[in-house]
Amino acid sequence: MRLSVLDQSTASLGKTQDMAIRETLELARHCELLGYHRFWLSEHHNSGSIVGTAPEILMAAIAATTSRIRIGSAGVMLPHYSALKVAEQFRVLEAIAPGRIDLGVGRAPGSDQMTAYALNPYPQNVLDQFPRQLQELQHWVSGQPLPEGHPFGNVIAQPTGPTTPEMWILGSSEYGAQLAAYFGLPYAFAYFFSEGTGVEQALELYRKNYRASEKYPEPRATICVWALAADTEAEALHQFKTRERSIVDRRQGIRLPLMPPDQAERPYSAAELATAEKLRRKAIVGTSREVKTRLEELAGRLELAELVIVTWTYDPAPRHHSYELLAEAFGLRNAKPC
Repeated sequence: MRLSVLDQSTASLGKTQDMAIRETLELARHCELLGYHRFWLSEHHNSGSIVGTAPEILMAAIAATTSRIRIGSAGVMLPHYSALKVAEQFRVLEAIAPGRIDLGVGRAPGSDQMTAYALNPYPQNVLDQFPRQLQELQHWVSGQPLPEGHPFGNVIAQPTGPTTPEMWILGSSEYGAQLAAYFGLPYAFAYFFSEGTGVEQALELYRKNYRASEKYPEPRATICVWALAADTEAEALHQFKTRERSIVDRRQGIRLPLMPPDQAERPYSAAELATAEKLRRKAIVGTSREVKTRLEELAGRLELAELVIVTWTYDPAPRHHSYELLAEAFGLRNAKPC
């Protein structure tokens, strides 16, 4: 089974946000050496905890300092932007790292409504336009002509070249699954958004309705799942306190930098405690053997050949170590710590 990485450039309490960006660059190099297949980057705006606002720029920096690992967006929030501009950006990235670029696109704003408006003050029903944007983006990225009579039929996304980015549709609902199936594109379900709620239905819908495309004759799916491994279960659960507190706060609209595990605990209200207990029950946290078993069971149940692992920790060292432990447990190439 292939293992990949989704990093969100999480900010930590007491550290400036620019450090999170440099930690992402360091983690990408580390994960390439460990043998991970892909390294994806998310897009969020006006968040106190997730500060990766421009995945395409981070991708260029990673492409310039790696040589093997695939690099992608998970994703570009397409309603904020022109499909042509996104296609051009990813064509440039493909020229920098031929055969290594993934373009994952999503429909969610990745922000609050006011921030979404600041990103695109002339929305004109952008969510309704998403399928049209996808069609244009797919053609421009692949270099295939748009349908006859399309108003942009003579527009070409440059630079062109012998290879093209691999395009993915991202989602956490049945809508994204339906679009990916209709356009004949790979699909990634954001399992970590809702701790897996709806994943079976989305994948079944995607596979059942998949329309084969020239580049992707068969459906291809993965999930982005949160997991954390440590040398002992107790240490893993200790590090998990950072994520637990962050999720409990986020459910109330509080977006703060990640807290150290020792500072993350506080008395919870009854509603907060219910959220925390649900997170603890579903969390894939423990020793490398325990986490590997849970991930293999999940992949087997969902019939997946690849998992994309998301890991938050306050300090980068436990995050690096978690990826090391999983690389070794799954027998990835060069899986020894670097």
